[in-house]
Amino acid sequence: MTDVVRCVSPVDGRIYAEREVAGDAAITAALSAARDAQRDWRRLDIARRARFCSAFVDAMLAMRDEIVPELAWQMGRPIRYGAGELRGFEERARHMIEIAASALAPLQPEPKVKFERWIAREPLGVVMVVAPWNYPYLTAVNTVVPALMAGNAVILKHAAQTLLVGERFQKAAEVAGLPAGLFQNLALNHAQTARIIAGRKVDQVNFTGSVAGGKAMEAASSGTFIGLGLELGGKDPAYVRADADLALAVENLVDGAFFNSGQSCCGIERIYVHRDLYPEFVDGFVALTKTYLLGDPLDETTTLGPMVKAEAAEFARGQVIEAVRGGAKALIDSGLFPRDRIGTPYMAPQIVVDVNHQMGLMRDESFAPTVGIMAVADDDEAVALMNDSPYGLTASLWTQDQEAAARLGAELETGTVFMNRCDYLDPALAWTGVKDTGRGATLSRIGYETLTRPKSFHLRTAF
Repeated sequence: MTDVVRCVSPVDGRIYAEREVAGDAAITAALSAARDAQRDWRRLDIARRARFCSAFVDAMLAMRDEIVPELAWQMGRPIRYGAGELRGFEERARHMIEIAASALAPLQPEPKVKFERWIAREPLGVVMVVAPWNYPYLTAVNTVVPALMAGNAVILKHAAQTLLVGERFQKAAEVAGLPAGLFQNLALNHAQTARIIAGRKVDQVNFTGSVAGGKAMEAASSGTFIGLGLELGGKDPAYVRADADLALAVENLVDGAFFNSGQSCCGIERIYVHRDLYPEFVDGFVALTKTYLLGDPLDETTTLGPMVKAEAAEFARGQVIEAVRGGAKALIDSGLFPRDRIGTPYMAPQIVVDVNHQMGLMRDESFAPTVGIMAVADDDEAVALMNDSPYGLTASLWTQDQEAAARLGAELETGTVFMNRCDYLDPALAWTGVKDTGRGATLSRIGYETLTRPKSFHLRTAF
């Protein structure tokens, strides 16, 4: 029986797209073509690579009107927000193209008489990108464009849920005129992906997904010595200090918790509020949450779409039920959101108070439109609770005191510290995490270091 990958739409539960997985011969041919194309591509100067990659970005943006509704059907994000992902795609890609010449320039040590010395940054070879469904263009572009700019070939394996995104990448590469074989999108199952990695058919793998998926990547790569970048789970916290701008904090943290139906690796999943602001903060948070409209993501008025799968919604509902049984209180009546239905991906947003860190809602990744809110006495208590997690991707501090933000940020176990913003990725900064959130980094100058290897030149020029 032929193996296929399927995208089942959360909009209506029907199969939206399906493709046969690549056969063994096709995979072998693709990997061989990537090696061949990369040998010539690496010899192009960075300015020429930049022209190709800029054309690639232009080609992707030209498909915007098709991409936005396609995204809604595949993973449920309302169409009113679909173009935002492409704006982020462009911002990241253009930035990495712009800084490539500087980031990839040879490193020059102090001059030494009779010697010329430098450290070159050489491409790795073939980079494999294993991308997730929740931000399918943004997460993939973090590696795809800088990998190409660094002189590598790229193999993209996209999530089944966003099967058509990989094909959009392929089409953009073809329209841009990238050399044949340099960029290839492959429909693969998990076993095929593992065999490619275990067989050392690629030189670097960048994976975004679950902790379990990251462990599977590590198992497949064991003993191969290939590079492995992992962006895994998150349980990102926020702390609202007593001196915070309350209206700013409420507006942005509601958005940070519920945008994309909470299905963001850096979405806000737990909030700690100084007890002096706590009652007013919770009241404002609840009031704003009640203005959301849960519905069909193809409807322009919808502000909250379905989750990706009914099983994901049921998991999140289970966390809330468990917390309530443990003494917590859920503040949102799901009846205010008529589309909310048990057994479907449509789930109302939920705010839970009177929570503690014995509850899974405050410790385990939810990846859903749910958030727990706790009152704290001071900075020390907030930092201790924020660090009480197996994850560490981002953390946000809401305060008017920049010095305090820097001081507290230094104590936080996280990859990025925000002050007065959240759920954002600045391409000039390294995107990285600690603990079970993963290892490695993408974007910024540091991102180029993971896509190249150093090569030292030590030339004696006089005798």
